Amino acid sequence: MKAQRDYPQFIITKKGTAWVDGGHPWIYEGEVLQGDDSCENGCLVDAVSEKGKYLGTGFLSRNSRIRIRLVSRNANDRFDDAFWRRRIQYAWDYRKTVMGSDVSCCRVIFGEADGFPGLTVDRFSDILSVQILSIGMEKIRDRILPLLLEVLQADGQEIRGIYLRNDVSIRRLEGMEEYKGWYETEGLPIPESAVTEICENGIYYSVDVANGQKTGFFLDQKYNRLAVARLAKGRRVLDCFTHTGSFALNAAMGGAEHVTAADISASAIEMAKANAARNGLQDRMDFVTEDIFQLLPRLEAEGGHPYDFIILDPPAFTKSRKTVGSAERGYKEINLRALKLLPRGGYFATASCSHFMPDALFVKMLHSAAQDAGVQLRQIEARQQAPDHPILWNVPETDYLKFYIFQVV
Repeated sequence: MKAQRDYPQFIITKKGTAWVDGGHPWIYEGEVLQGDDSCENGCLVDAVSEKGKYLGTGFLSRNSRIRIRLVSRNANDRFDDAFWRRRIQYAWDYRKTVMGSDVSCCRVIFGEADGFPGLTVDRFSDILSVQILSIGMEKIRDRILPLLLEVLQADGQEIRGIYLRNDVSIRRLEGMEEYKGWYETEGLPIPESAVTEICENGIYYSVDVANGQKTGFFLDQKYNRLAVARLAKGRRVLDCFTHTGSFALNAAMGGAEHVTAADISASAIEMAKANAARNGLQDRMDFVTEDIFQLLPRLEAEGGHPYDFIILDPPAFTKSRKTVGSAERGYKEINLRALKLLPRGGYFATASCSHFMPDALFVKMLHSAAQDAGVQLRQIEARQQAPDHPILWNVPETDYLKFYIFQVV
């Protein structure tokens, strides 16, 4: 390193150095050879190789297996307000480019993919829903969020509140408490309600950012829902794991003859019903509160082919590598059951939202399910998450959503 640095140095192993040189921003605890034990948890530190080569600067996390999360590889960067404002502006400009008019309802910041490790910001019309999963981002929260508001307002975007959805257990791995509530900032009064209305693909939804899943609503399937809508006209559709009805509503809006929306959660089904009524689609829809692992076998036992288009959009069946095997079995069971229910010429959409289930394994599972069902799959589309959830090729964790549409032949 040529210049004197103001940040504590942490020396990284050869393996860790190669990992960082390959483009990944995480340095694991086992790759740290030496560091300053007096550093405050969440502070900025320099990562250097055993030979003293500067690798980058990032947030130290003493409680996590991910010991350092890099935010920059440029030794000239100064991590002041101008730096973070510039990062936010880059993220917002990117969304305006790739999402166009859909920026009123999109992911504004996607963690490492935007250079904000552990930070998620989703925009639901006039509310920003924020989740912070790293101690470093938590430490500078009061710097980042006002800057975020400043950038959006300067672009003429109307924001009436920022809601913190930090009620997730993973925060405890970083030594942080769980909490949720409105973020108080100067010039922005606390809203009376955390419920807002969004419009996605021409469909209106009521979104409760305080109590909805994750940050309030799943935005990553936005354009996959449109792909389903294009095929739904005149078809009898079963949407499994419907949650608040997004795929089902897109199918109905696309002209489906009838749509059944099914989910194990009674509260989710009630919200789906309300969303159907809001969009005037209730007359072509019905709703089932039932475990999909019980619903599909029941329909199979009843015989016939009541549906000619089935959609599977389950929650992540695995959140660690240790449970990938059981997750694969779960995915195969529901995919096999669905394929057996469909007639020849029927249509089938299936997804996995876990990055621990790699695409190759998901595809292998689909091959096996199709073979056991005695059918062939004619691929129509292979899709991923919407571009407001950008994929960094050197960070496989950002590539998590698999979505396939087939015709059964």
